[in-house]
Amino acid sequence: MGHNKVEPVSGITFRILVALSISHCINDSLQSVITATYPLFKDGLALTFAQIGLITLVYQSAASVFQPLTGLFFDKHPSAWSLPVGMSFTLVGLLSLAFANSLPLVLCSVALIGVGSSVFHPEASRLTSLASGGKRGLAQSLFQVGGNLGGSLGPLLVAILVAPYGRDHIALFAILAFVGILIMTYVGRWYKGLLLRFKRENIGTAKKHVEMPLSLGKTVFSISILLILIFSKYIYMASLNSYYTFYLIEKFDVSVQSSQLFLFIFLIATAIGTLMGGPIGDRVGRKYVIWASILGAAPFSLIMPHVDHLYLTAVLSFCVGLTLSSAFPAILVYAQELLPYKLGLISGLFFGFAFGVAGIASAVLGNLADQYGIEAVYNVCGYMPLIGLVTWFLPDLKKATAQGS
Repeated sequence: MGHNKVEPVSGITFRILVALSISHCINDSLQSVITATYPLFKDGLALTFAQIGLITLVYQSAASVFQPLTGLFFDKHPSAWSLPVGMSFTLVGLLSLAFANSLPLVLCSVALIGVGSSVFHPEASRLTSLASGGKRGLAQSLFQVGGNLGGSLGPLLVAILVAPYGRDHIALFAILAFVGILIMTYVGRWYKGLLLRFKRENIGTAKKHVEMPLSLGKTVFSISILLILIFSKYIYMASLNSYYTFYLIEKFDVSVQSSQLFLFIFLIATAIGTLMGGPIGDRVGRKYVIWASILGAAPFSLIMPHVDHLYLTAVLSFCVGLTLSSAFPAILVYAQELLPYKLGLISGLFFGFAFGVAGIASAVLGNLADQYGIEAVYNVCGYMPLIGLVTWFLPDLKKATAQGS
């Protein structure tokens, strides 16, 4: 039986991919405002660390648990206006957070911002796939790098716009959210045209038009392996994102400012790695990129805690960031190719799981650091990339597709 798979857009649509990448940058910088403003809320509302933890839990739950659900909903009921609606939740949440004067109000506000993120990631990832013209890895990398940039821009903007003036200045971020809505409306118009074309040509995304490359059992098994890989990658990434500055301050006695600079170098490495992972996967096959990315980081992560030189530590962290971050675009596109008619569900599941693991890992690693010291965190986490060995069990999709056609 031949494949009836219809490629949604012939040729890569760069203007839409750039718009989606900018949207991702805006979305993730707005999301990172929450953690960046913790010290202001802790002082302003006299919160305990446990209450700060509760804010994180509510936000992470809204931002990760709902992602597969919104992805599944929009798989069944595609809407051209899902992205602007999602960003509207974030806009309302930010305005409410700026003037929140009690813990319940803060919790409601961060929940709204989390829901905005839950709508954005699965939907924007689906549109990235539709605009890729078949170059899904390249498209996913462009999309991801916008998020990387946004995640590091948010705290910087908070330091400039909010910290010196008070937390009601969080309201300024509503302007950025509004710009996001305008860009997403532009993308929505393009998507509306695409949905009309699907309807006219009766191609849609129904199961009968897109065959799975593997049997259901093998598909579920492969997705489980990919989630284990995400688990190993995001635990290690959480150790660097959350505690790298503390590690450098404690071990090498650097200033807070210098530690931030070294963290920035690591974040730059993750951005470069993210940009490389997708296109290389398009060319040589995603399985090989996943192999090289996660296992390739192991030598650097294992050596790093035993190095007593600051600049060598910085070089090793750069190498870890570069190799590990190239995995996510390859893993996500591999998963989308396993279930091509459930792009939203798959994107939501993987983004949601990544966020959830990162959130829980940060909390667990924080406790580990309190009990055994910050160096213990890196000694334990150094072994995480070795979990990349499970990549061995992933089927080669190129071969499977070639045999099935």
